[in-house]
Amino acid sequence: MQKIKTVIIEDEKPAARKLERMLSLLPDLELVASLSSVEESMDWFKNNSSPDLIFSDIMLGDGMSFEIFEKFPVKSFIIFTTAYDQYTLKAFKLNSIDYLLKPILQEDLEKSIDKFKSFIPNELSSNELNYNNLIKKEEPKLSRILVKIGYNLKIISTDEVSCFYSENKIVYLQTKDRVYPTDFTLEELENSLDSKNFFRVNRQIIINLNFIKNIHTSPFYKVDLEFQPELEITVSRDRVKDFKDWLVK
Repeated sequence: MQKIKTVIIEDEKPAARKLERMLSLLPDLELVASLSSVEESMDWFKNNSSPDLIFSDIMLGDGMSFEIFEKFPVKSFIIFTTAYDQYTLKAFKLNSIDYLLKPILQEDLEKSIDKFKSFIPNELSSNELNYNNLIKKEEPKLSRILVKIGYNLKIISTDEVSCFYSENKIVYLQTKDRVYPTDFTLEELENSLDSKNFFRVNRQIIINLNFIKNIHTSPFYKVDLEFQPELEITVSRDRVKDFKDWLVK
């Protein structure tokens, strides 16, 4: 197989240099460009053919790297690199095959490269492939969520979240201590949270199994969440059977 043409998109110079060194240890990769901004990347993709593989940070100095790929639908596999997993779902809607959290370890990097290679039949070059058909659509599971508190950011583990609920077109997450607004929709969360622990009981609420205090079966299913014992959440009639099945999975 010919060398894998690779591009790095990273605005932090130390992180870019480290990734370049790590990739240089892999003889079957050829680094063709190292880009540092949305603007520079757009210029590059406008004037160059798509590489085989892209390593891209998400939050760049002049915007989000998603802007690049939305404007230039590249025929490349993408491995996103970032310090947070807030954007996992959106990343996997693109041609993403993996998502590496910083600091990146050489072992994890090589596993991602092996994953990329598993999509490429030996007898074909990557430019001949239909990427959308090759990518196995995984359902990424959110383990942490980034929320804003004024000018500060806070990382919240999904294990700490008792429920997500929609109110006035904003989706909030509830912990035992307080409520935080998020940038998600309930539909996005429903598809990206671990279904073993989270269930959408109705149009407005997704609950965490570990916070259910009690279940009343008459006249409707009701779930008391431990963080607010006085609040009873009704399971929609059309969700009752699925709810019962979920409880015993």
